[in-house]
Amino acid sequence: MRVKSFRRSAAARAALSAIFLTGAIAGSAALSADDGPDLRDPRVRIGFEITPVPLDLQGKDRELVGLGSYLVNAVGGCNDCHTQGPTSEYAPGGNPFFGQPKVVNAAAYLGGGRDFGALAPNTPHIVSRNLTPDKTGRPEGGRSFAEFLHIMRTGEDLDHLHPPCSATVTTDCFPSTLPFDGNLLQIMPWPKFQSMTVHELRAIYEYLSTIPCIEGPPAPSVLHNDCT
Repeated sequence: MRVKSFRRSAAARAALSAIFLTGAIAGSAALSADDGPDLRDPRVRIGFEITPVPLDLQGKDRELVGLGSYLVNAVGGCNDCHTQGPTSEYAPGGNPFFGQPKVVNAAAYLGGGRDFGALAPNTPHIVSRNLTPDKTGRPEGGRSFAEFLHIMRTGEDLDHLHPPCSATVTTDCFPSTLPFDGNLLQIMPWPKFQSMTVHELRAIYEYLSTIPCIEGPPAPSVLHNDCT
């Protein structure tokens, strides 16, 4: 009797285990089919919690967007430089440096325009770029991911706004007598970003593709952006 009872108990446990296993597999399938972000990564969850602007998520990888927001807003501090200045970075009454609850100024978010001045006498002023997407939905005035990755990896200024001076380029350029390479971005901390993984840089790009477009003045201004 004891042997039969043990066998029945073992069979019951095996059946119960099979039920749990089937449920786990079904749950996993449902999770993978869900188009929502993977909130098991706390960075993704936090990224969605701290984004200061509404996001256009249509056709986007939401897990990448959440991670990108975390890297842009909690790690990189991109908006610190890519707004016109300290007075435009935070909304009125929302400046944490004044002891106020933090509220980012959505109207200027990553729209660029901060003037860092000249790096040396008789050199051009460095002004931060507009990172918001243009009418194509791609960030920084329509940059492809390949271009974005190249900039982050090498620091090359693909706009060539402040090239080295030469016989044909004599304005808005860096003289050869100075140690600044006009082919490279001189303020942007790309040497730090170049150490990120391709996945992380893709996440930043994906996030920047979802934020609202901010119009800018006509080209060749660094703030130029065509939203329509």
